[in-house]
This record gives sequence, structure tokens and C-alpha cells, in this order.
Amino acid sequence: MNRPSTSERVPVTPRGQRTRQKLLKAAEAVFGDKGYERASIADLTRKASVALGTFYVYFPDKQSIFVEVVDELGARLRRLIAESTVSCATRLEVEREGLRAFFQFVRQHPNLYRVVRQAEFVDADCYRRYYDRFAKGYVRGLTQAMDAGEVRRMDPEALAYCLMGIGDFLGMRWVLWEEDPGLERVLDTAMTLLSHGLPPDASAARPHLHAVRAPKPASKSPKSPKPTPPKSSRRPSRGPRS
Repeated sequence: MNRPSTSERVPVTPRGQRTRQKLLKAAEAVFGDKGYERASIADLTRKASVALGTFYVYFPDKQSIFVEVVDELGARLRRLIAESTVSCATRLEVEREGLRAFFQFVRQHPNLYRVVRQAEFVDADCYRRYYDRFAKGYVRGLTQAMDAGEVRRMDPEALAYCLMGIGDFLGMRWVLWEEDPGLERVLDTAMTLLSHGLPPDASAARPHLHAVRAPKPASKSPKSPKPTPPKSSRRPSRGPRS
């Protein structure tokens, strides 16, 4: 069942807002470390340093705070990327700075991947919403770039998910699995792919193509026509006359 964000329980006082954020931050860490099934509400409140009963002031149950964590992570990520790309002049600049912002977010939220992927099994609607909302903004930006002639005209939603997949795996490999200080080369590779695609450089020599080309068969000289035997001047014998 789809559980929307618990916005109706958002406190109005600064103190209440801080307590709620402490619970969400603690939930992000606990769900990432222990997993949704093993984590308990007591684990969350202990991590947040609040009383157990305080939890129920802001969230009705464990699943509700999990959904809120996923929704908030998605909202914060989209906001960071928007802020990081607002001054970009071209779509390629947007893609590069958007990737850089995503890497930064993964570094600051190392449990992002674990939490979001658990959402597929905890709340499938929440899991899809995380990507749908991200793709919606992506589609809007790509469509504008296509209208401006910066990007080849194609299916903007399919393109959005292709680009989201690139960012997802690059962040997993070079930030989550192994922090790489040379991320610029990763960005360079991604931008080269987006700028030129996969076809080989047409200006590069490719002798191997000539090596595998089969030689043309030698042309055969036309056969000389067989000489026609001369006609005999003698008439054929009609046999003995009776």
C-alpha cells in the first residue's frame, strides 16, 4: 500500500522540527546499517537520543518514517542538483555539474543506495516515486534542450533513464565502493560519451578493417568461341539406288 509522506505531522515549532529531523537522520543511518527488517523503533530513538514515546508524536510506525526518509533523500538530492546547475550555460554543462553534485551527495549520504533499494521491498510505490520524481525534472530539462537544438530529438523519458543509470553506476563504483580523488577523469569519460556517443573516431586510421577485407576474385578472361567446322562441299550419300 502506498504510504505518502507524513507531512500532516510536521511540527510548527523550531524545536519540534529539529527533533523530527534528528529522527529522520537517525533512521537513514539505522536503516542503512541494519536494514529495514532488523531495525527497530527503539534503535531509531536511541540513535536520535530521544525518548521512545517521542517517535509517535511525529510518525505512526516504522514504515512511515522509512517512506519519509526515502522521499526526503530524493527531494534533497534534486534540490542540490538544481542549485548546482542553475548557472550552467549548456546542457552538457548541466550534465557534468549534475553528476558532480550527485557524487557529492553520495559521499555525504553513504547509505543512500542501501536505503533506496530496500524501498522496493518495503514500499514499492515509494521506490517508484523516488525515480519518477527525479525523471520528471530530467525530462523537462532535456525537452527544453531538444527544443533549443542542443540535444538530438529523441524520447526524452527514455533518455532521462539512460542518463540516470549512468550516474547511478558511476556513483556506486567511484564514490560508494571506492572513493576516488580523480573523479574528473570519470566525468571526462561520461561527457565524451554524451558528446560523441560510441562510434569510433572517423579520423583514426583503422588498418585492421582492410586486413580482414576479402580480396576481390580475379576476373576471368572470356572464353574464346569454339571454331565452327567448315561445311563439306560433298552432299551426303543417299544410299544405293534400287
